[in-house]
Amino acid sequence: MKIIVPMAGRGSRLRPHTLTVPKPLIPVAGKPIVHRLVSDIAKVLGEPIEEIAFILGDPAFFGDDVVASLTELAESLGAKASIYRQDEPLGTGHAIMSAKESLSGPAVIAYADTLIRANFDLDKEADAAIWVKQVDRPEAYGVVKLNDKKEIVELVEKPQEFVSDLAVIGIYYFKDVGVLKNELQYVLDHNIINGGEYQINDGIKRMMADGKVFVTGQVDEWMDCGNKNVTVETNSRMLGFLQKDGEKLVSDSVIQENATIIPPCYIGEGVTIKNASVGPNVSIGDGCTIEDTAIKNSLVQTQTVIKNANLDNAMVGNHVVYDGNYSTISIGDYSTME
Repeated sequence: MKIIVPMAGRGSRLRPHTLTVPKPLIPVAGKPIVHRLVSDIAKVLGEPIEEIAFILGDPAFFGDDVVASLTELAESLGAKASIYRQDEPLGTGHAIMSAKESLSGPAVIAYADTLIRANFDLDKEADAAIWVKQVDRPEAYGVVKLNDKKEIVELVEKPQEFVSDLAVIGIYYFKDVGVLKNELQYVLDHNIINGGEYQINDGIKRMMADGKVFVTGQVDEWMDCGNKNVTVETNSRMLGFLQKDGEKLVSDSVIQENATIIPPCYIGEGVTIKNASVGPNVSIGDGCTIEDTAIKNSLVQTQTVIKNANLDNAMVGNHVVYDGNYSTISIGDYSTME
């Protein structure tokens, strides 16, 4: 089994936090988004992963440190890491084809801007599966249309009239991803463009027209990391799941002085908490100092100092110094507010 991870986008909706760090490497509950996503998919599949192919953007932004992090991730799962580059942002289909040397055999394709919680048996007799989640407002999503056999027969983008309430979450399984490769090559060769880009859906629709059987794989939880507010919410939800799983979330090296920690919280290595209340639903990265502060429902990256604050629904980057009165903030890396 292979996992293909397109992650070349710059994450503009999550700025300023993605000005210096690619969105898939933003930590949520103490671990980068892409690390959590790939590890959770590997757990669901329950079989050895042969290769993980990562499709990155500009080397000036997705540099050697990113490659090293992703290589370490793949190797931790017993897989080979392959690194590809999408030189131009020409769509989801184009991104996948940037890794065409790896497009053979059974594979999962997963876009690295979402997190899941799932526990199900994948129907590997089908030609392909599309992960979906039941949603309240299907008109805001791309959804699947099913026939009487519960097979997917159509993909409909943001339907104005009800088609189904099963939203596509951006994770796919192909019994032979080489079939998708051939159809996407046709899309590229014949310049089939939707929304100004080459789309994975056009390759999938060609597979369906050729009689390939698509089924659904449903997840229990689907969590977005598209912008600051939903990323903070996802951090809170993930902390709750990890607490139920019994995962150790607070490092033994945390220094506490007149401190209160209200779980669930992730607190990394070398954090100092003084005259402060932390939690619930807070993640604090390595090397931070939290002093004379109350903070809840927030996400703080590494090596940051926060003093004299009362924070709720906040997202604070790496190497930040913040001393102030605002409660709901979004501050990028290497900022100082005193």
